Amino acid sequence: MNDASMTDATNWRSGKGHRDENFPVASFLISPRHRAPIMAFYNFVRTADDIADHATLSPEEKLRLLDRLGAGLVGDNSEDVAAVRLRTVLAERSLSPRHAQDLLAAFRLDVTKLRYRDWDDLISYCALSAMPVGRFVLDVHGESRSTWPANDALCAALQINNHLQDCQEDYRNLDRVYVPLDVLTAHGVGVEALGAPKSSPALLAALHGLAERTERLLSESDVFALLINDRRLALEVSVINTLAHRIARLLIARDPLCDRVHLSKPAIAGLTLAGVVGGAFRRLGGRPAVTTQTPRGA
Repeated sequence: MNDASMTDATNWRSGKGHRDENFPVASFLISPRHRAPIMAFYNFVRTADDIADHATLSPEEKLRLLDRLGAGLVGDNSEDVAAVRLRTVLAERSLSPRHAQDLLAAFRLDVTKLRYRDWDDLISYCALSAMPVGRFVLDVHGESRSTWPANDALCAALQINNHLQDCQEDYRNLDRVYVPLDVLTAHGVGVEALGAPKSSPALLAALHGLAERTERLLSESDVFALLINDRRLALEVSVINTLAHRIARLLIARDPLCDRVHLSKPAIAGLTLAGVVGGAFRRLGGRPAVTTQTPRGA
């Protein structure tokens, strides 16, 4: 057994960093005064995520480490640098730990829950695993909570894109399946089909159907950038939305079990430019009025 209790949680990091994500994290578009708190949040979340996905830690050790990170977040210990740093940032900005705590709840689910019943079950998971990320960034910028529904749609779509991209790896390495079971059943396939070298026609139809549903979910976030007051954050969101649409379309057209469904660096660069230019022009055309709505998952 690994002696996880005596080790700073960051030592269990996979080596994956913010430049390896499907979306920019505190890029040059974000105001410098907001980058440090966003990176502190990212490093805390990445540490917790890597613990939940670790290949050699036992489930009990993972849960113990996640609980320790949660305790550090609220000042009950100072054992983990990622928790201490984020706790300091939250205090400096008078921000709640709620979003980070929601993400810790999602990572506990990653340890204890390996299957998802249907789309609604998956979206409920995304309400913990994805939506709080965007909500934190909005809070750092002092944006209105009326932006949360559009944020939630974008963050959930990003999460589901990632689930579809990595569905084979998640099943083979972690026995974790985010593809809703009712979708697989409706197409007459079992979870074991995700471990094959190539999708069967039935599995491919199931995966493409989910990608199409994710693309429709993304349409709910197309207005998001226009709802944001901070111009630099709005451009970042425009880029993220552009990248998410492109990934969804790759997933609609390709087989994630055997085809490339991740964006190359040149593609990311081109889409980033397109997102910035498109976002800037849309803002020049005027911004829609913001109405207060009940945010999804609030």
